[in-house]
Amino acid sequence: MARPLRVEYPGALYHVISRGNAYQNIFRDDKDRIKFLEWIKDTAELHNLICHAYCLMDNHYHLLIETPDGNLSKAMRDLNGNYTQWFNARHKSVGHLFQGRYKAFVIEKETYLLQVARYIILNPIRAKLVDHPKDWNWSSYRFTAHFNKSPAWFHPDWILNFFGKKKKDAQIRFRKFIKEGISAEDPHNDLENGFLLGSPQFVYWIWETQTSGSEELKEHPREQRIVGRPSLNEIFKNVKTKDERDEAIKLARFRCGYLTTEIAEHAGLHRSVVGKISRKKS
Repeated sequence: MARPLRVEYPGALYHVISRGNAYQNIFRDDKDRIKFLEWIKDTAELHNLICHAYCLMDNHYHLLIETPDGNLSKAMRDLNGNYTQWFNARHKSVGHLFQGRYKAFVIEKETYLLQVARYIILNPIRAKLVDHPKDWNWSSYRFTAHFNKSPAWFHPDWILNFFGKKKKDAQIRFRKFIKEGISAEDPHNDLENGFLLGSPQFVYWIWETQTSGSEELKEHPREQRIVGRPSLNEIFKNVKTKDERDEAIKLARFRCGYLTTEIAEHAGLHRSVVGKISRKKS
């Protein structure tokens, strides 16, 4: 089975989801939830994470976390691994607690931070567990809305800054924003290639700066390996000479991951010609 492509860089923001193996509960009672929050605290301190929002459900959890050091994989290994060991010891169980690899959606902070935070906070409402997010003790809503004092490891300020400079006014606007989200569309409907949430410029930036060399990594889904690539029209836009055409073909084939048949159809060439050009050394 293809593994999801992991994009990690300093300052990256992620919506992380991790579910119980075979849909089993990963939190059986409040003691489990309290301990998991302690592990989030320890992991955030050890790996220098910034937590913008979270929600613990019964068989899964959501985190909106920023990684100033670009180290999501190491942080998640510690968080899920340490909690699994503690959980298994406490409940006298063995084996995998979590279902495979966690999901990690890469989020453009400036465009989707608020929408994703609201989506996370409203999970218990959508599941009909409570009528209001303040009634769910296991999300970050009460801290950001200022019903409770925030722990040191949680950072509500970035979200609140979107709603104004005066903290009290910002908290009131934040509560209204969350309330309005009950009927809002799921922001994940805008996902690009299954794991990127941001503007076209952000998606292209990921392709240009973060996924170089991933086109030939067959262990990852193809749609993720080619995320954000320029179109064939863009690649061949300024081609005037045969040499420029050949270089465009190589770019399209090896850096952008286009299939030989796709390039041949666009360039008006036989696929064998495109294949021959692709095999030439630059």
